[in-house]
Amino acid sequence: MSYTLMFYESQEDFAARTDPARQQEYLAGWMHYAHALREAGIVVFGSGLYAPETAATMKRRGGEMAVQDGPFPETKEQLGGIFVIDVPDLDTALEWAARGPVDTVEVRQNLPALK
Repeated sequence: MSYTLMFYESQEDFAARTDPARQQEYLAGWMHYAHALREAGIVVFGSGLYAPETAATMKRRGGEMAVQDGPFPETKEQLGGIFVIDVPDLDTALEWAARGPVDTVEVRQNLPALK
């Protein structure tokens, strides 16, 4: 079964990515986690995302698509990256999500690929 793990990060997490005093520790956590996923042979795809302020959000209003620069939701955490993994069941996906170096991970089963 294929699951997407969506990792949400705080503003402080995003700032740590580029802060010379915190960047090495921040990246080490992610590198350790990504290595464990690869070693387990379950990674289908993974990618970090740029900070929310680089985003553009499209929303349909009155039949027209409007673009808003920056993140649309005003939340304390924003999507920081994803991994798509192939594991036997939800329990296994949740176990891998819990090992991630962030506090909030959304886990969703993927729909079967269209053929």
